[in-house]
Amino acid sequence: MARVSNEVGGQQEDEKPEWIPKTEIGRMVKSGQITSVEEIFFMGKKILEHEIVDYLYPNLIEETLEVSSTQRMTDNGRKAQFRAVVLVGDKNGHVGVGVGKSEEVKPAIESAIKNAKRNIISVPLGKTGKYKHTLPIKVVGKSGSVEVTLKPAPLGIGLVANEVVKKVLAAAGVKDIWSFSRGHTRNVYNTAMAVIDAIEKLNTMRLKEGWESIVEVQAKLKSGEKVHS
Repeated sequence: MARVSNEVGGQQEDEKPEWIPKTEIGRMVKSGQITSVEEIFFMGKKILEHEIVDYLYPNLIEETLEVSSTQRMTDNGRKAQFRAVVLVGDKNGHVGVGVGKSEEVKPAIESAIKNAKRNIISVPLGKTGKYKHTLPIKVVGKSGSVEVTLKPAPLGIGLVANEVVKKVLAAAGVKDIWSFSRGHTRNVYNTAMAVIDAIEKLNTMRLKEGWESIVEVQAKLKSGEKVHS
């Protein structure tokens, strides 16, 4: 199992062709009617084009968490592929994890990046005073055999977590957290998705005291309604 970085020195990226939206949400984003992914989520829609996220958040960081080789049986024998797990985030309340497969490493990573962008979520951050730096309440996330518990931490504690959990939270914009992980945490994908599952629960809870999900805040701002700080 190999882990690689997505940094490639001395190489220039090919110019991307102009984006022509294929969905109604994509057309609304490009026309300026939608200015954040929270508005899309509030409408109950899914992000079906990764270009939507590229358009709204052009400065997303991308990091390859893992690249591993896989094999499957076909009529012609064993067929080897590479499987990439990639993390994207803006360090300001948005993060996504994706997976991609291909017979070569680069296409696998590119596929994983697109998948991660389509799976991006909002991260409601808790705050001390006016400084947003942690999660508002304790949450538990699961994926496969992995369970991750995240607890709010005081300002300045840092990310007390294993390497994968730390990377996902940092990409989401979380700066201080207490965490506990159990299960087969060597599985990078399940560990990362357990963190995503925990964060996503903050957006689906019905009862919230003293905080609002980013989706609700964005909707209120759009309608001109007063938002409690």
